[in-house]
Amino acid sequence: MSSLDDLLAPERVLRNAEARSKKHALEIVSELIASAAGSQTRGEVFDALVAREKLGSTALGRAVAIPHGRLAGLERSVGAFLRLPEPVEFDAPDGRPVDLICAVVVPQACGEEEPRSIARIAERLSDRQFRVILRQASSSRELYNLLVHCDADRSASA
Repeated sequence: MSSLDDLLAPERVLRNAEARSKKHALEIVSELIASAAGSQTRGEVFDALVAREKLGSTALGRAVAIPHGRLAGLERSVGAFLRLPEPVEFDAPDGRPVDLICAVVVPQACGEEEPRSIARIAERLSDRQFRVILRQASSSRELYNLLVHCDADRSASA
């Protein structure tokens, strides 16, 4: 099962990503993920995320979304995280716009890895105090450290 430390890298965590819309947010995370996804292009990553969004919004509520998808030819799961200074509409079940986005793409043939990884991220981002701390991060590096170290601390105590 992938941890946030396995999925993320400092260069794929942005504190003040200026997304104007859901589509624009997906374009930003697609670019970040493609930079670490080997031969997959930004367009392929974007198409995988959009295909999943067409099945239903990946917004969880509480201003959080976890766009995700499967991608043929991908060797390992890759993620990106955005904290938006201005929330964007994401068709959330509670109607709230989203300002925390954790996007993940997994290999097409990953079996149960995707559902477990997504569930674990969703559980972590369901913690109100954790969301408050993420929103208070003063830099992208601090945001990355909070994501991976708090995830590791939680895993160690489980």
